[in-house]
Amino acid sequence: MAAAVLLGVAGCGSPGVDTEPPPTSAPASSRLLAPGEFAEAIADPARTTINVHVPFEGALPGTDLMIPFDQIERQVSELPPDRATPIAVYCLSGRMSAEAAQTLENLGYTDIADLKGGMRAWQASGRTLAHSQSDG
Repeated sequence: MAAAVLLGVAGCGSPGVDTEPPPTSAPASSRLLAPGEFAEAIADPARTTINVHVPFEGALPGTDLMIPFDQIERQVSELPPDRATPIAVYCLSGRMSAEAAQTLENLGYTDIADLKGGMRAWQASGRTLAHSQSDG
C-alpha cells in the first residue's frame, strides 16, 4: 500500500507548473584533489594548469599560466574563452588556490581542479617542482 501511495504522489504537481528546474549549462564544479589525483588531472592535455601563488615560490611540471589569485578577474583574457575548458589551480598551501577556484566558478568555469594542500602537499607526496624559488 505504501508503494501505491508513493507512486501516486510521485507524479503530483500543480497543473501547468514545472517541478524541474529549467535546463542550464553544466553547474560550476570545483573539486579539491589530493596530489595523486591532481597529477592525473593535470596530465590531461586539455586541462589548463594555473599557478596562482604570489610571490613566486615554484611551479609544478606542466604549468600553463601564472596568474596571481587576486588578479584572475582582471586577467580573464588570459584564460580559455570556453568556460567548459578543464582548469587546474594550485598555490603553495591551498589558501590562494581556493580563492582562485571560487573566482573561476563565479566567472562561469565548470571544471576546476584545486590541489589540496598546494605545492607543499605535492612535495610531501614525493613529487618534485619544475621550478623552485632557488632555481633563480
